[in-house]
Amino acid sequence: MKLLNKFYINGHWAEPSAGSTLVDIIDPATEAPAGKLAMGTAADVDAAVAAARAAFPAWSTSSREARIALLERVIECYRARLGDIAQAVRAEIGAPITLCNSLQAPIGLAQLEAALETLRHFEFETPHAKSYVRREAIGVAALITPWNWPLNQITAKVAPALAAGCTVVLKPSEISPLDAIIFAEIMHAAGTPPGVFNMIYGEGRTVGTALSTHPDVDMVSITGSTRAGVEVAMSAAPTVKRVAQELGGKSALLILDDADLQAAVTSGVAQCMANSGQTCVAPTRMLVPRERYEEAVTVAAAVANAVVVGDPADPATKMGPISNRGQFEKVQRMIAIGIEEGARLVAGGPGRPDGLARGFYARPTVFADVRNDMVIAREEIFGPVLVMIPYDGEEQAIAIANDTVFGLAGYIASGSPERARRVAARLRVGSVRINGAMLDITVPFGGYKTSGNGREYGAEGLAEFLEYKSVTG
Repeated sequence: MKLLNKFYINGHWAEPSAGSTLVDIIDPATEAPAGKLAMGTAADVDAAVAAARAAFPAWSTSSREARIALLERVIECYRARLGDIAQAVRAEIGAPITLCNSLQAPIGLAQLEAALETLRHFEFETPHAKSYVRREAIGVAALITPWNWPLNQITAKVAPALAAGCTVVLKPSEISPLDAIIFAEIMHAAGTPPGVFNMIYGEGRTVGTALSTHPDVDMVSITGSTRAGVEVAMSAAPTVKRVAQELGGKSALLILDDADLQAAVTSGVAQCMANSGQTCVAPTRMLVPRERYEEAVTVAAAVANAVVVGDPADPATKMGPISNRGQFEKVQRMIAIGIEEGARLVAGGPGRPDGLARGFYARPTVFADVRNDMVIAREEIFGPVLVMIPYDGEEQAIAIANDTVFGLAGYIASGSPERARRVAARLRVGSVRINGAMLDITVPFGGYKTSGNGREYGAEGLAEFLEYKSVTG
């Protein structure tokens, strides 16, 4: 049993304030407690923000070389802890150990390296006729991160914020605290100046609200549900602080009539089911030409039924449990709604997979004959559930893809790169991947509509943490 009862504030491990409570850390594979976690209060937020505020003048005026040197040390320390991080993510959210070793842990390293490369070349000052424009750190940044890809989200915020010259207070998800404490240890081992990086645990309604309303916090960057993003924005409004939001999605995969159907469907199902379907950009709506629809349904069902669900510690496992009870219950409720709505269940369904009596395990599920006005096509399920929708013609496919309140990502499968790019230009989303392309963390990432605002990754991600000052004369 692990006891996480310290926060990282002002360069040391600090005891929580009076009033802090302990909650159970639950192993999603067994539903049993794996440890205890201290939950912060508004007083802990005050202490962390005060440390960040005190450190800001020196860090914001530090040289590019000093920030590069810090990121280089963080990268070195992170690389040495890759194995520990992978095991922590496996234990806390139930991701398969193969996924943790290949992606969940290494993606954080990749984000750090990408931010370092961006910092090396970023222009903080540019001439403009008789004037010049300075780009200066916005101030103290509160960073609120989720549990599904925990290290990716932590590093995608912390690294560019520090590169920009901000000081930060990180609030990682209370569902995934084990990797976060390792990350804090990495920041400490790298010699991060006191107050530049701070971390506290806590619930959104307590610590998240205290951060977003705090007068000494200049910016909040949150990754989470659209509901959580709206709540943060509303809390931040009275102090007119900047809010960057990376929120929910209901992304469509448009399989065009010239695509390799077998490859496109196989890839789409795999991407939907990866990480137990707990990926904001997952292609959860598959749009297929009506004339090839039944063929696609057959392929999708076969691929979903072949997914090996089981113990995340077993290297043979391809899909582990849902990360927590609340999300597991939501997934089960949404599957039941799909059945009630009359969608055709072709793979999976309610309940746990055979042979798994305990743990938050869901069945890889595929619904066919879905209309885009059904609840399972409108709402983000955040689980291993794919909906398949037939269409008649390219124009209708684009219309269906755009008929959503979300706008995070889109996917296109086509035999013609030119056609795919033409369709990509008409999708109202922040990023498009063509023919199974992997995520590129050197270009901006973010959403349209209720999927958020602002961008992460690359130069645009670093710029989110900057103010622009024009100087004339």
